[in-house]
Amino acid sequence: MTHSWFTNPNFRMNRRDTLRIGMAGLGGLSLSMALRHSATAASTSPTPVAKNVIVLFLVGGPSSIDMWDMKPQAPQTIRGEFRPIDTAVPGVQISEHMPRLAKVLDRAVLVRSVTHTIAEHTEGQAYVMTGNRPSPARTFPSLGSLGSKLIESQRGVPSYMTMGTVPSPRAGDLGSAYDPFELISTGNRQGESEGDTIGLPAGFTAADLERRRKLLQQIDRKLDGRPAADLPAQLNRFEQQAFEILRSDKINQALHLEAEPPAVRERYGQSTLGGQALAARRLIEAGARFVTIGFGDWDTHTNNFTRLQATLLPQLDFALAGLLHDLDERGLLSETIVYCTGEFGRTPIVNGNAGRDHWARSMSVLLAGGNCRRGAVYGVTDGEGTEATTGVCSPDDLSATIFTQLGFTPSHTVTNQTGRPVPLFRHGRTIEGILI
Repeated sequence: MTHSWFTNPNFRMNRRDTLRIGMAGLGGLSLSMALRHSATAASTSPTPVAKNVIVLFLVGGPSSIDMWDMKPQAPQTIRGEFRPIDTAVPGVQISEHMPRLAKVLDRAVLVRSVTHTIAEHTEGQAYVMTGNRPSPARTFPSLGSLGSKLIESQRGVPSYMTMGTVPSPRAGDLGSAYDPFELISTGNRQGESEGDTIGLPAGFTAADLERRRKLLQQIDRKLDGRPAADLPAQLNRFEQQAFEILRSDKINQALHLEAEPPAVRERYGQSTLGGQALAARRLIEAGARFVTIGFGDWDTHTNNFTRLQATLLPQLDFALAGLLHDLDERGLLSETIVYCTGEFGRTPIVNGNAGRDHWARSMSVLLAGGNCRRGAVYGVTDGEGTEATTGVCSPDDLSATIFTQLGFTPSHTVTNQTGRPVPLFRHGRTIEGILI
């Protein structure tokens, strides 16, 4: 069976990244700056145990009590309509509508005791996506932007990439040099035109690109107002890396999902999310270091159970289970952290519209890869899912735990645009119980 999204993913690059050669060759300016800045990050942190991260962000706030932390003994107004099923981890159950994830849960750690106090979408998303509670004093960078600054990119592939609608994805006070390289799907039907691609347009040769590069050098000199000898010594190196991304076909090859065997494509499901999850794995293999996927509308104030059962959970079940299985089978899970989260959970009590409202005091997330324990559950909530009672942790702590595995402690500092050294996660601590 051929899936139209796989056959023709129709990705295009966001214009903000200005890497298209049609932008008069000036895209190399911002990209070369990003590459130059990334080389300045030095670390005295421990040796990393992982080098890649895939974040699957469930936008809108998924209902943990109907997915990961069910309460079958609670009253009907709390436990809802779904039944729990057994998983590959003895004694651990999850929703009946995630049977594929149930079979691969032995490759992940389920964290049931995440808590915070921001039950509002925009700030809650910023909190989880940055690992720092929002503050008027700073605009914190996203986890992917931190990864872009700290982890050296591979030749010809951007370090940090996003797919779907990702909240709070940008670099904040680190500067736009560390913003994501955004991939946007422009169609899902077989036979559609492929739309924009990444690299050199048809008919545009390497010689044409070299002429644009020389023009860019001349513009650099004029903008700088100094002779060429006074330009930063590494400028050519980073401009060359920027042009390598344009020359390289690695990204386009990674997005050619039809190259995968049919059985692999089937494993991820037929949805756009399934294609994005498979593309994320292929981008990591191509050299990307941090890929974030935004998926949802999990803001189920009304018809929570119908929406979860009919659309949201089946797509997540296929895509996330396929990703965990695939990474593990290829030997990539040990070096690739997978983080599935939303901005908060939803109320234990079902409202009058068969929905659940915002609830930040208890939520569940899934972590896998690196040194994360396999087949483990961390933390406990009370009998109604209202509060975390054991292993209480926060978005700061989860972010710190991820970056510890990348080789950076929570107190590791990065230099922002003003030249000020700031810690990665002001209040984060590594959750040792999650790690082996």
